Amino acid sequence: MRVRFRQPVEIVEHVSDTVLEPAHAAYYSGPPGKFLPLLLRARRDFLSIWRVGDYREKVSQVRLFGRQIVLVNAPEVIRDILVKRRDNYERKSPQMRRALEYLLGDGLFISDGPTWRQRRALVSDIVHKDRVPAFSPIIERTALEMARRWKQIPDRTTIDILPEMAALTAEIISRSVFGQELGDADTAEVSASFTQYQALVDSTNPGYFLGLDEGLPMVRTPALRRAVRRMHTVIDRIVEDHLAGRGSHHSMMELLVRRQARNPELGLNAVALRNEAATIFMAGHETTAATLTWAWYLLARAPWVERAVHDEIAAVCGDRAPTLDDLPRLHWCQAVIDETLRLYPPVPILARQNAEADRIGDIDVRPGSLILIVPWLLHRTESLFEAPHEFRPERFMDGRRPAPYSYIPFASGPRVCPGQHFGLTEAVLCLAILAQRFRFVLPPGQKVVPQCRLTLRPRDGLPGMLVHRRRRPAGDAVTCPPAREREHESAGCPYSA
Repeated sequence: MRVRFRQPVEIVEHVSDTVLEPAHAAYYSGPPGKFLPLLLRARRDFLSIWRVGDYREKVSQVRLFGRQIVLVNAPEVIRDILVKRRDNYERKSPQMRRALEYLLGDGLFISDGPTWRQRRALVSDIVHKDRVPAFSPIIERTALEMARRWKQIPDRTTIDILPEMAALTAEIISRSVFGQELGDADTAEVSASFTQYQALVDSTNPGYFLGLDEGLPMVRTPALRRAVRRMHTVIDRIVEDHLAGRGSHHSMMELLVRRQARNPELGLNAVALRNEAATIFMAGHETTAATLTWAWYLLARAPWVERAVHDEIAAVCGDRAPTLDDLPRLHWCQAVIDETLRLYPPVPILARQNAEADRIGDIDVRPGSLILIVPWLLHRTESLFEAPHEFRPERFMDGRRPAPYSYIPFASGPRVCPGQHFGLTEAVLCLAILAQRFRFVLPPGQKVVPQCRLTLRPRDGLPGMLVHRRRRPAGDAVTCPPAREREHESAGCPYSA
């Protein structure tokens, strides 16, 4: 029985000279109507439970132990839920709230009601896109520091790119949010602790499916408490520095402290400040680190795109480091990040709990149901994206954009990620600065397994070879690599219905 429930996940990856279908779970083919094995599989790997029919524009439902689960994979209906009827679907799912409340308290990411509305306006202003230019020198300087450190690593040394990107983005967000360097020891501490936290939390919460609308509180094991304590120790120390007047006057954290001083009714005491700081820090560093890690993987597997990126950087920047002012002309770099976010959205599941009964499509929905909007599915729906499993950055170039609500790596509506502009700028700029100087090479047979816990990461990290580049002078204009006829054998294809 246990062996049957623990069947390994089949990972599909196809690589040729001009076509890359990057790693993803094969379609689920278990017997229909058997939801217990599906739930147990979801606890291990939420991305491997979807059948071929789930990757279509539609609204569907299942009932698990009496709990109604509605899967919404149609852009117009997604707009209705996230925008038009947002008040009924404001609340995050019990699974997500229970999984993160120990770490983030009532932080913006999982709060709702008056707390969410009050802090959303505050945090949105702090990380507004108009403030991004003020923080771009921090991004540039920190990325260049990593480039100098990598330059000291012998050519063709094997490194794990995931913790490297986590350290980079943790330092950037620390300097931006807290106005001070985190340092190698603390960045490693926070990154390792969050990795451990993700591995320990249960993001399915069986109590919810057994009838408890709020789910069950997460069991705080000694290992989980240690992981949280390690993260809180670092963040608390920095919050206390700001409250004592020792923080930078230009940091996001200092802006929060000053707002609280002017508006005591906000109720941002030390605990609330820590919760918001932890939310901004964890969301800001983890999601961008995952995106950059996946971008390195995709470039390593698609050398024709990598060449276009390198040629573009040379044409735009020559031998000087890319800056914020160059981003409007770094079309390939931006398109690579956009396509990375399509294929590997950092938060691949957006789950909501409706407050009142409603009708979604032709389905009557009970109060307290689980509403699933899954960017992992939406972004790979063939009617919305041609060859949806393939890596094609060109789909985001020459003014082309996906249909509204078909591409939502940062969610949408009032709960759209407030830091999306900061995160996109950070990802493109870091990629350009590092790719100008280095390549990341994966062994041809290396198995990469996407795994969704709280965020979407490569399981077991992403080890590969760091190669020092010899930069060339600026060359001719960059053109799209020639497309060749795609050849896929249908026999034995894991995507056959």
